[in-house]
Amino acid sequence: MIEEFQYEFDELEIEPKHLHELLGFGENNIPEPFPEYISAVLNKAAKLCNIRGGYKIFKSLTINNTKHTIQIENQNFSPSKIVTTQLKSAKHAALFLCTAGSEISEYAQKISAENDPILGYVFDMLGSVCVEKATDKIQEALKKNVQQSGLNISDRYSPGYCDWNVAEQHKLFSLLPNDFCGIKLSESALMHPIKSVSGIIGIGETLQQKGYQCEWCSDKNCIYGKIKRN
Repeated sequence: MIEEFQYEFDELEIEPKHLHELLGFGENNIPEPFPEYISAVLNKAAKLCNIRGGYKIFKSLTINNTKHTIQIENQNFSPSKIVTTQLKSAKHAALFLCTAGSEISEYAQKISAENDPILGYVFDMLGSVCVEKATDKIQEALKKNVQQSGLNISDRYSPGYCDWNVAEQHKLFSLLPNDFCGIKLSESALMHPIKSVSGIIGIGETLQQKGYQCEWCSDKNCIYGKIKRN
């Protein structure tokens, strides 16, 4: 089963506070010129975001909690103990992709190169917020879908996070249609558009969304983990 979605920027309900967090500022501790920049970025965002995403549900799923592997059709993933532990009771799985589009990254690079790298950085961070918020909506749509069959979903997990080797995106993409949601993968497993995410969500009767337990992860460079730990 495949579902695809397209969203307008306003549907994501992004507020300044979402950028404050990703930029590392407290709600009441935002230095100049960031308030002005954030306002300018949010006002222009609707013209720069081309938000698409979707998922494919796989009924056949085998999880080996000893070897910490997940088998989906002809692909065997090794996402780490963190992921397999959270998905151990999954009966099915959804693989997903989502992108904010290429325009916002290209504009951020243009602004940075021309005259204002700080403003360019804020545009870049907005692209990250945008794709995460859009993926939240896709995840919620999946949850409503499977609840009709008495099932629930897990949190989502992506290659490159939670000690899951980013190279396994090649396996993930091989299970989805070519050019799914307009996202392509390079030989080095980098997605284009840059502001894109991929991953897996478990589906099962007893699964729960617990929120990310960043203290379990050894990746000290993950920007989301830094925010959580701080």
